[in-house]
Amino acid sequence: MITKMKKLTFLVFYKEYKEFLDRMGELGVLHVIEKQQGTLDNAEVQEQMRLLSRYAVAIETLQKVETKSENSENSEFSEPSELLEIYDQLLADKTVNEQRQQLLIKDEQALVPWGDFAPASVERLVKAGYDINFFACAPRLYKEEWESEYNAIVINQDKSKVYFITVTAPGTEISIEAEMCRLPQTSLGNVVAELEVLKAGNAAIEQKIADFATNHLADLRAAHEALQNEISFTKVALSADSVAGDKLMLLQGWAPEKVLPEVRESLDKTGHFYQVDNPTPEDDIPIQLSNNKFFRLFEPLTKLYMLPKYGELDLTMFFAPFFLVFFGLCLGDMGYGALIMLALPIFTKLFQLINPEFKSSLVFLFGLSTVICGTLTGTAFGFSLYDIDLPFFQKMKALLFQDNQAMFYLSLIIGCVQILFGMMLKAVNLTIQLGFKYAVSTIGWILLLVGVAVGVLTGSTGSLWFMVVMIIAGCMVLLYNSPGKNIFLNIGLGLWDAYNMVTGLLGDVLSYVRLFALGLSGGILASVFNSLATGMSPDIPVVGFIVTAIIFVIGHGLNIFMNILGSMVHPMRLTFVEFFKNSGYEGGGNAYKPFKK
Repeated sequence: MITKMKKLTFLVFYKEYKEFLDRMGELGVLHVIEKQQGTLDNAEVQEQMRLLSRYAVAIETLQKVETKSENSENSEFSEPSELLEIYDQLLADKTVNEQRQQLLIKDEQALVPWGDFAPASVERLVKAGYDINFFACAPRLYKEEWESEYNAIVINQDKSKVYFITVTAPGTEISIEAEMCRLPQTSLGNVVAELEVLKAGNAAIEQKIADFATNHLADLRAAHEALQNEISFTKVALSADSVAGDKLMLLQGWAPEKVLPEVRESLDKTGHFYQVDNPTPEDDIPIQLSNNKFFRLFEPLTKLYMLPKYGELDLTMFFAPFFLVFFGLCLGDMGYGALIMLALPIFTKLFQLINPEFKSSLVFLFGLSTVICGTLTGTAFGFSLYDIDLPFFQKMKALLFQDNQAMFYLSLIIGCVQILFGMMLKAVNLTIQLGFKYAVSTIGWILLLVGVAVGVLTGSTGSLWFMVVMIIAGCMVLLYNSPGKNIFLNIGLGLWDAYNMVTGLLGDVLSYVRLFALGLSGGILASVFNSLATGMSPDIPVVGFIVTAIIFVIGHGLNIFMNILGSMVHPMRLTFVEFFKNSGYEGGGNAYKPFKK
């Protein structure tokens, strides 16, 4: 359901405007109609947004390194800006340190093949009248005649290169097929020593950052929240129009109808002028979903797609039962479902990777649905419980068991039911938004599809009642496709709509086969892992058990992880594409975000 909204218009004396906003912020129910242009052009807001971004980046980085210490110190800095400067300096020190380390690592890699020698010794040879050059080449390219021509001396050699120097008289032209090496003007020992110092310094800086996070992360979060409130206040302040010679401030916003008594009571005490109006079709009305405790669990799924428009049906409560069944059929293993319920905290974290708003109670329902749907096939961790010769399992098999063909047909039947249900909701939605005549064509399609299904199942497609139903449904589809337009245009559009409907419905219904296919593939993989676990274990008693347990746990762990993803993604696809399309869901609503401190 969608909460009913009322439009509020306020006229406030400019000297009382700040006090008025403070009162509205304390109430926390007014969704202000903000003026984006004025906000974007305001230098103060731009600066605040930049500062807010700095806080957000610092908090995101520091919360990764925060350590819980009993010896953490109290904050020594009262100004949040001072904390940011300290954080920036620590980060700058770390960056400089790491950059210097990267340079030294390159120098180390260049010097290692040549060993640890002092550059001063090379300088002494140069002063004595010799040219010293460093070369490297592939072993197959090295020629021994270079030793007599250029006094080549091999310093080091590995599988890929030969490292050698030449000692020649000044001005001697050296013509060899080798790469000349430019070495750093320092020794390998100095580079290694400086690297050790820098690594120790980097560890010290990281410890300082961790201590800073422990001591001051709460202060930064508080400053971030305070700045968010300030920005929100500034945006609201800039959203008012100055009227009556800039003496009055005109502000508009939205509030849920159910909180109006509270708003009226607060405003009546201050004497501010306000007016309450009903929404108009031209208004951009914020959306607040209002469902009971059970259906509220599924609202994050609606938000993953998009919120409905105001005046449109909220489909959350209508797709929720289907989604539970879809998930259970896709996962389809009683053992996996029971594991989800037993290890609820762990699986809640897993589901929250998909959407952080998922609650543990919703995850529990997913597990319960999996257990119930798993009774149709009788599988638990890939084993068939219905193959166990016990009275309890045999009674369950006789009562519930469905083979692959039956599961295939069940998926198609569920698809037909949901699509027809969606078309019924579309008819209701069109009646509410535009009037009954705009829903006649959709009702005609429902009548036609239901009539065909009943006629085929009962074998009465040639009876009089069937023909009458088909004629009535055909007239509704063809003559009321676009109410108010020319009859011949209506018939043409109706025929085009009939073509799209027939081809589209076939594809939509077949899409539901994925419910059967995912459950079947998951069960096959589970049984494969069971076979691997038993077939690959050695005959050694203890070792065999350990190997079997490892393969079983890893295999089923991978299988349940992949199947949970599939059991979320594919039901969402069926909901957002097949169901929403056939129910005429448009969406596009903006969330209700009240201005509050």
